[in-house]
Amino acid sequence: MWLLRDPLHLTDQQLVIPQALAGMLLLLDGTRTAGEIHHAFCQHVGETVDFQVVENALAQLDAAYLLENERSRRVQRQQLAGYRAQPHRPPALAGIGYPQDPAQVVSLFQSYSDQLPAAAQEPWTGQAIVSPHIDYERGGPVYAQVWQRARAAVAAADLVLIFGTDHSGGLGTVTLTPLPYATPFGILPAAPALVDSLADALGPEHAYALELNHREEHSVELSAVWLHYLYHELDREPAPMVPILSGSFQHFVGNGHHPDTDRRLNRFITTLQRETAGKKVLAVASVDLAHVGPAFGDHFPMERARRLQLRASDRSLIAAINQGNHARFYDEIAAVQDRNRICGFSSIYLMLRYLDGVQGVEVAYEHCPADDQDASLVSICGLLLE
Repeated sequence: MWLLRDPLHLTDQQLVIPQALAGMLLLLDGTRTAGEIHHAFCQHVGETVDFQVVENALAQLDAAYLLENERSRRVQRQQLAGYRAQPHRPPALAGIGYPQDPAQVVSLFQSYSDQLPAAAQEPWTGQAIVSPHIDYERGGPVYAQVWQRARAAVAAADLVLIFGTDHSGGLGTVTLTPLPYATPFGILPAAPALVDSLADALGPEHAYALELNHREEHSVELSAVWLHYLYHELDREPAPMVPILSGSFQHFVGNGHHPDTDRRLNRFITTLQRETAGKKVLAVASVDLAHVGPAFGDHFPMERARRLQLRASDRSLIAAINQGNHARFYDEIAAVQDRNRICGFSSIYLMLRYLDGVQGVEVAYEHCPADDQDASLVSICGLLLE
Protein backbone atom coordinates (compact mmCIF):
# COMPACT_ATOMS: atom_id res chain seq x y z
CA MET A 1 0.00 0.00 0.00
CA TRP A 2 1.00 3.62 -0.54
CA LEU A 3 0.25 6.17 2.19
CA LEU A 4 -0.44 9.66 0.82
CA ARG A 5 -0.21 12.58 3.23
CA ASP A 6 -0.38 16.26 2.41
CA PRO A 7 2.65 18.04 3.92
CA LEU A 8 0.66 21.31 4.01
CA HIS A 9 -1.96 19.64 6.22
CA LEU A 10 -4.85 21.17 4.32
CA THR A 11 -6.89 18.32 5.77
CA ASP A 12 -6.37 15.67 8.42
CA GLN A 13 -7.25 12.98 5.89
CA GLN A 14 -4.64 10.50 4.73
CA LEU A 15 -5.22 8.13 1.83
CA VAL A 16 -4.01 4.56 1.55
CA ILE A 17 -3.64 3.59 -2.10
CA PRO A 18 -3.45 -0.09 -3.13
CA GLN A 19 -0.21 -0.92 -4.91
CA ALA A 20 -2.20 -1.88 -8.02
CA LEU A 21 -3.32 1.75 -8.34
CA ALA A 22 0.10 3.27 -7.64
CA GLY A 23 0.92 3.42 -11.35
CA MET A 24 -2.07 5.71 -11.86
CA LEU A 25 -0.49 8.33 -9.61
CA LEU A 26 2.41 8.68 -12.05
CA LEU A 27 -0.08 9.76 -14.73
CA LEU A 28 -1.43 12.69 -12.71
CA ASP A 29 0.87 15.32 -14.20
CA GLY A 30 -1.76 17.84 -15.30
CA THR A 31 -1.62 16.96 -19.00
CA ARG A 32 -4.42 14.35 -19.17
CA THR A 33 -8.18 14.28 -18.76
CA ALA A 34 -9.79 11.62 -16.58
CA GLY A 35 -10.51 9.59 -19.72
CA GLU A 36 -6.92 9.84 -20.88
CA ILE A 37 -5.67 8.83 -17.43
CA HIS A 38 -7.96 5.78 -17.59
CA HIS A 39 -6.73 4.83 -21.05
CA ALA A 40 -3.05 5.21 -20.13
CA PHE A 41 -3.54 3.30 -16.89
CA CYS A 42 -5.15 0.37 -18.71
CA GLN A 43 -2.14 0.28 -21.04
CA HIS A 44 0.17 0.43 -18.05
CA VAL A 45 -1.39 -2.59 -16.29
CA GLY A 46 -2.03 -4.47 -19.53
CA GLU A 47 -5.73 -5.08 -18.98
CA THR A 48 -9.06 -3.27 -19.01
CA VAL A 49 -9.89 -1.54 -15.74
CA ASP A 50 -13.39 -0.26 -15.02
CA PHE A 51 -13.43 3.52 -15.53
CA GLN A 52 -15.24 3.92 -12.21
CA VAL A 53 -12.14 2.66 -10.37
CA VAL A 54 -10.08 5.54 -11.76
CA GLU A 55 -12.93 8.01 -11.34
CA ASN A 56 -13.43 7.06 -7.68
CA ALA A 57 -9.69 7.30 -6.97
CA LEU A 58 -9.54 10.77 -8.52
CA ALA A 59 -12.57 11.86 -6.49
CA GLN A 60 -10.97 10.71 -3.24
CA LEU A 61 -7.69 12.45 -4.08
CA ASP A 62 -9.62 15.61 -4.82
CA ALA A 63 -11.64 15.35 -1.59
CA ALA A 64 -8.37 15.17 0.38
CA TYR A 65 -6.97 18.22 -1.50
CA LEU A 66 -4.20 16.05 -2.93
CA LEU A 67 -4.70 17.26 -6.49
CA GLU A 68 -3.14 20.53 -7.55
CA ASN A 69 -6.23 22.37 -8.78
CA GLU A 70 -8.34 25.41 -7.98
CA ARG A 71 -10.12 23.61 -5.16
CA SER A 72 -6.88 22.85 -3.29
CA ARG A 73 -5.49 26.30 -4.07
CA ARG A 74 -8.62 27.91 -2.64
CA VAL A 75 -8.40 26.06 0.66
CA GLN A 76 -4.68 26.79 0.79
CA ARG A 77 -5.40 30.52 0.42
CA GLN A 78 -8.04 30.28 3.15
CA GLN A 79 -5.74 28.49 5.56
CA LEU A 80 -2.87 30.84 4.83
CA ALA A 81 -5.15 33.79 5.61
CA GLY A 82 -6.12 32.09 8.87
CA TYR A 83 -2.48 31.45 9.72
CA ARG A 84 -1.52 35.04 8.95
CA ALA A 85 -4.44 36.38 11.03
CA GLN A 86 -2.91 34.92 14.20
CA PRO A 87 -0.85 37.22 16.40
CA HIS A 88 1.97 34.66 16.39
CA ARG A 89 2.93 31.20 15.18
CA PRO A 90 1.81 28.87 18.00
CA PRO A 91 4.25 26.19 19.16
CA ALA A 92 3.31 23.00 17.31
CA LEU A 93 5.05 20.54 19.64
CA ALA A 94 4.26 22.00 23.07
CA GLY A 95 2.56 19.27 25.08
CA ILE A 96 3.70 16.66 22.54
CA GLY A 97 7.46 16.88 22.14
CA TYR A 98 8.12 18.96 25.24
CA PRO A 99 6.07 20.41 28.13
CA GLN A 100 3.66 23.31 27.69
CA ASP A 101 4.39 24.63 31.18
CA PRO A 102 7.51 26.86 31.12
CA ALA A 103 8.50 25.70 34.60
CA GLN A 104 8.53 22.12 33.36
CA VAL A 105 10.62 23.14 30.35
CA VAL A 106 13.11 24.79 32.71
CA SER A 107 13.26 21.61 34.80
CA LEU A 108 13.76 19.45 31.70
CA PHE A 109 16.52 21.62 30.23
CA GLN A 110 18.28 21.95 33.58
CA SER A 111 18.28 18.15 33.90
CA TYR A 112 20.30 18.01 30.66
CA SER A 113 22.61 20.83 31.71
CA ASP A 114 23.25 19.33 35.15
CA GLN A 115 24.89 16.35 33.46
CA LEU A 116 27.54 18.54 31.83
CA PRO A 117 31.04 18.97 33.26
CA ALA A 118 31.99 22.50 34.30
CA ALA A 119 34.23 22.96 31.24
CA ALA A 120 31.27 22.28 28.96
CA GLN A 121 29.46 25.30 30.41
CA GLU A 122 32.22 27.88 29.95
CA PRO A 123 30.80 31.02 28.27
CA TRP A 124 31.48 31.64 24.61
CA THR A 125 30.69 34.60 22.39
CA GLY A 126 30.76 34.10 18.65
CA GLN A 127 28.81 34.44 15.42
CA ALA A 128 26.97 31.16 14.98
CA ILE A 129 26.10 27.76 16.35
CA VAL A 130 25.06 24.44 14.88
CA SER A 131 22.38 22.80 17.02
CA PRO A 132 20.30 19.65 16.50
CA HIS A 133 16.61 19.64 15.65
CA ILE A 134 16.02 16.05 16.75
CA ASP A 135 13.61 15.49 19.65
CA TYR A 136 14.85 16.48 23.09
CA GLU A 137 14.52 12.93 24.42
CA ARG A 138 17.34 11.75 22.17
CA GLY A 139 19.24 14.98 21.59
CA GLY A 140 18.82 16.82 24.89
CA PRO A 141 22.44 16.50 26.10
CA VAL A 142 23.78 17.80 22.76
CA TYR A 143 21.36 20.74 22.78
CA ALA A 144 22.52 21.53 26.31
CA GLN A 145 26.21 21.43 25.44
CA VAL A 146 25.91 23.88 22.55
CA TRP A 147 23.24 26.24 23.98
CA GLN A 148 24.77 26.54 27.46
CA ARG A 149 28.07 27.52 25.89
CA ALA A 150 26.21 30.08 23.77
CA ARG A 151 24.57 31.92 26.70
CA ALA A 152 26.82 34.96 26.37
CA ALA A 153 26.33 35.07 22.59
CA VAL A 154 22.56 34.97 23.07
CA ALA A 155 22.74 37.77 25.63
CA ALA A 156 24.83 39.95 23.30
CA ALA A 157 22.79 39.41 20.12
CA ASP A 158 20.79 42.19 18.46
CA LEU A 159 19.21 39.68 16.11
CA VAL A 160 18.94 35.89 15.88
CA LEU A 161 18.64 34.03 12.57
CA ILE A 162 17.53 30.40 12.72
CA PHE A 163 18.20 28.44 9.53
CA GLY A 164 16.00 25.34 9.74
CA THR A 165 15.42 22.35 7.49
CA ASP A 166 12.06 22.49 5.70
CA HIS A 167 11.16 18.80 5.73
CA SER A 168 8.21 19.50 3.41
CA GLY A 169 10.00 22.11 1.29
CA GLY A 170 10.55 22.19 -2.42
CA LEU A 171 13.73 22.14 -4.46
CA GLY A 172 15.91 25.10 -3.55
CA THR A 173 13.13 26.86 -1.67
CA VAL A 174 13.68 29.47 1.02
CA THR A 175 10.48 30.08 2.95
CA LEU A 176 9.82 33.00 5.28
CA THR A 177 6.99 34.08 7.54
CA PRO A 178 6.27 37.49 9.05
CA LEU A 179 4.74 35.93 12.18
CA PRO A 180 6.75 35.85 15.40
CA TYR A 181 7.25 32.42 16.92
CA ALA A 182 5.70 31.62 20.29
CA THR A 183 7.25 29.28 22.86
CA PRO A 184 6.15 28.28 26.38
CA PHE A 185 8.06 31.37 27.57
CA GLY A 186 6.03 33.82 25.48
CA ILE A 187 6.64 35.47 22.11
CA LEU A 188 9.99 35.84 20.37
CA PRO A 189 9.74 39.18 18.55
CA ALA A 190 9.94 39.21 14.76
CA ALA A 191 11.95 41.49 12.45
CA PRO A 192 9.30 42.48 9.88
CA ALA A 193 11.44 44.99 7.96
CA LEU A 194 14.18 42.41 7.44
CA VAL A 195 11.66 39.74 6.41
CA ASP A 196 10.15 42.17 3.88
CA SER A 197 13.57 42.88 2.38
CA LEU A 198 14.40 39.19 2.13
CA ALA A 199 11.01 38.46 0.58
CA ASP A 200 11.62 41.16 -2.03
CA ALA A 201 14.99 39.58 -2.83
CA LEU A 202 13.45 36.14 -3.26
CA GLY A 203 10.26 37.40 -4.86
CA PRO A 204 7.21 37.25 -2.55
CA GLU A 205 5.65 34.48 -4.62
CA HIS A 206 8.67 32.30 -3.79
CA ALA A 207 9.27 33.52 -0.24
CA TYR A 208 5.72 32.76 0.88
CA ALA A 209 4.57 29.98 -1.47
CA LEU A 210 5.14 27.35 1.23
CA GLU A 211 4.58 29.56 4.27
CA LEU A 212 2.08 27.09 5.72
CA ASN A 213 5.02 24.75 6.27
CA HIS A 214 5.94 26.95 9.24
CA ARG A 215 2.80 25.74 11.05
CA GLU A 216 4.07 22.21 11.69
CA GLU A 217 7.81 22.34 10.96
CA HIS A 218 9.80 21.46 14.07
CA SER A 219 13.33 22.38 12.98
CA VAL A 220 13.16 26.07 13.90
CA GLU A 221 10.83 25.52 16.84
CA LEU A 222 13.06 23.16 18.80
CA SER A 223 15.98 25.60 18.70
CA ALA A 224 13.69 28.59 19.33
CA VAL A 225 12.57 27.03 22.64
CA TRP A 226 16.19 26.70 23.81
CA LEU A 227 16.86 30.27 22.69
CA HIS A 228 13.89 31.60 24.63
CA TYR A 229 14.79 29.48 27.65
CA LEU A 230 18.18 31.20 27.81
CA TYR A 231 16.56 34.64 27.64
CA HIS A 232 14.26 33.51 30.47
CA GLU A 233 17.22 32.35 32.54
CA LEU A 234 19.14 35.56 31.79
CA ASP A 235 16.05 37.62 32.70
CA ARG A 236 16.40 39.55 29.45
CA GLU A 237 13.95 40.60 26.77
CA PRO A 238 14.59 38.45 23.70
CA ALA A 239 16.15 39.90 20.57
CA PRO A 240 14.16 39.64 17.32
CA MET A 241 14.31 36.20 15.71
CA VAL A 242 13.93 35.45 11.99
CA PRO A 243 13.01 31.85 11.07
CA ILE A 244 14.34 30.73 7.67
CA LEU A 245 13.21 27.37 6.27
CA SER A 246 15.20 25.92 3.38
CA GLY A 247 14.21 23.04 1.12
CA SER A 248 16.12 20.33 -0.68
CA PHE A 249 19.30 20.68 -2.74
CA GLN A 250 18.71 17.36 -4.51
CA HIS A 251 18.11 19.04 -7.86
CA PHE A 252 21.57 20.61 -7.71
CA VAL A 253 23.15 17.28 -6.76
CA GLY A 254 21.20 15.41 -9.43
CA ASN A 255 21.65 17.73 -12.38
CA GLY A 256 25.24 18.81 -11.80
CA HIS A 257 24.33 22.46 -11.18
CA HIS A 258 25.38 24.36 -8.08
CA PRO A 259 23.61 26.67 -5.59
CA ASP A 260 26.42 29.19 -6.11
CA THR A 261 24.93 29.89 -9.55
CA ASP A 262 21.30 30.19 -8.38
CA ARG A 263 20.37 33.86 -8.78
CA ARG A 264 17.54 33.78 -6.28
CA LEU A 265 19.68 32.21 -3.55
CA ASN A 266 22.49 34.65 -4.31
CA ARG A 267 20.12 37.62 -3.99
CA PHE A 268 18.86 36.23 -0.71
CA ILE A 269 22.38 35.88 0.73
CA THR A 270 23.60 39.30 -0.41
CA THR A 271 20.43 40.97 0.89
CA LEU A 272 20.74 39.23 4.25
CA GLN A 273 24.38 40.30 4.52
CA ARG A 274 23.56 43.90 3.57
CA GLU A 275 20.53 44.26 5.84
CA THR A 276 22.28 42.81 8.90
CA ALA A 277 25.60 44.63 8.46
CA GLY A 278 26.57 46.41 11.67
CA LYS A 279 24.29 44.27 13.85
CA LYS A 280 25.40 41.75 16.43
CA VAL A 281 23.86 38.67 14.83
CA LEU A 282 23.72 35.16 16.22
CA ALA A 283 23.12 32.69 13.38
CA VAL A 284 21.79 29.23 14.23
CA ALA A 285 21.71 26.20 11.95
CA SER A 286 19.02 23.99 13.49
CA VAL A 287 19.93 20.74 11.76
CA ASP A 288 20.65 17.05 12.03
CA LEU A 289 23.27 15.20 10.00
CA ALA A 290 23.01 11.64 8.61
CA HIS A 291 19.84 9.53 8.47
CA VAL A 292 20.94 5.99 7.70
CA GLY A 293 19.81 2.40 8.08
CA PRO A 294 16.66 0.44 7.20
CA ALA A 295 14.34 3.05 8.74
CA PHE A 296 15.46 5.43 5.98
CA GLY A 297 15.40 2.99 3.08
CA ASP A 298 18.86 1.49 3.29
CA HIS A 299 19.22 -2.27 2.76
CA PHE A 300 21.74 -2.71 5.55
CA PRO A 301 21.82 -2.29 9.34
CA MET A 302 24.23 0.17 10.88
CA GLU A 303 26.63 -2.30 12.44
CA ARG A 304 29.91 -1.23 14.06
CA ALA A 305 31.99 -0.96 10.86
CA ARG A 306 29.38 1.21 9.15
CA ARG A 307 29.09 3.41 12.24
CA LEU A 308 32.83 3.99 12.18
CA GLN A 309 32.67 4.87 8.48
CA LEU A 310 29.82 7.28 9.14
CA ARG A 311 31.71 8.88 12.00
CA ALA A 312 34.65 9.50 9.66
CA SER A 313 32.50 11.03 6.92
CA ASP A 314 30.62 13.18 9.45
CA ARG A 315 33.90 14.36 10.95
CA SER A 316 35.02 15.48 7.52
CA LEU A 317 31.80 17.47 7.03
CA ILE A 318 32.17 18.97 10.49
CA ALA A 319 35.74 19.97 9.64
CA ALA A 320 34.45 21.76 6.52
CA ILE A 321 31.86 23.63 8.62
CA ASN A 322 34.45 24.56 11.24
CA GLN A 323 36.64 25.93 8.46
CA GLY A 324 33.72 28.04 7.21
CA ASN A 325 34.23 26.29 3.88
CA HIS A 326 30.81 26.13 2.23
CA ALA A 327 32.30 24.89 -1.06
CA ARG A 328 33.99 21.89 0.56
CA PHE A 329 30.87 21.15 2.62
CA TYR A 330 28.69 21.11 -0.51
CA ASP A 331 31.17 19.17 -2.63
CA GLU A 332 31.63 16.36 -0.10
CA ILE A 333 27.87 15.76 0.08
CA ALA A 334 27.34 16.10 -3.68
CA ALA A 335 30.24 13.72 -4.44
CA VAL A 336 28.32 10.85 -2.82
CA GLN A 337 24.87 12.02 -4.03
CA ASP A 338 23.91 12.83 -0.43
CA ARG A 339 23.72 9.10 0.29
CA ASN A 340 23.72 9.73 4.07
CA ARG A 341 20.70 12.05 3.78
CA ILE A 342 22.16 15.06 5.58
CA CYS A 343 19.12 16.78 7.12
CA GLY A 344 20.85 20.11 7.29
CA PHE A 345 22.42 20.22 3.84
CA SER A 346 20.81 23.43 2.57
CA SER A 347 20.52 25.16 5.96
CA ILE A 348 24.20 24.76 6.86
CA TYR A 349 25.27 25.73 3.35
CA LEU A 350 23.19 28.93 3.37
CA MET A 351 24.42 29.87 6.83
CA LEU A 352 28.05 29.38 5.82
CA ARG A 353 27.47 31.47 2.70
CA TYR A 354 25.94 34.20 4.86
CA LEU A 355 28.78 34.18 7.39
CA ASP A 356 31.42 34.21 4.64
CA GLY A 357 34.36 33.00 6.67
CA VAL A 358 34.31 31.54 10.20
CA GLN A 359 36.35 29.21 12.35
CA GLY A 360 34.64 26.77 14.65
CA VAL A 361 35.01 24.04 17.22
CA GLU A 362 33.03 20.89 17.87
CA VAL A 363 31.46 20.57 21.30
CA ALA A 364 29.31 17.48 20.77
CA TYR A 365 28.64 14.61 18.37
CA GLU A 366 26.26 11.68 18.86
CA HIS A 367 24.54 8.79 17.11
CA CYS A 368 20.83 8.65 18.05
CA PRO A 369 18.86 5.42 17.55
CA ALA A 370 16.12 5.59 14.91
CA ASP A 371 14.41 2.21 15.27
CA ASP A 372 13.69 -0.36 17.97
CA GLN A 373 16.39 -2.70 16.64
CA ASP A 374 19.10 -0.02 16.83
CA ALA A 375 19.82 -0.80 13.18
CA SER A 376 19.20 2.80 12.03
CA LEU A 377 20.48 6.09 13.39
CA VAL A 378 20.51 9.85 13.11
CA SER A 379 23.81 11.62 13.71
CA ILE A 380 23.80 15.06 15.36
CA CYS A 381 26.40 17.58 16.44
CA GLY A 382 26.91 20.82 18.31
CA LEU A 383 29.35 23.41 16.91
CA LEU A 384 30.45 26.93 17.90
CA LEU A 385 31.56 29.22 15.06
CA GLU A 386 33.35 32.57 15.29
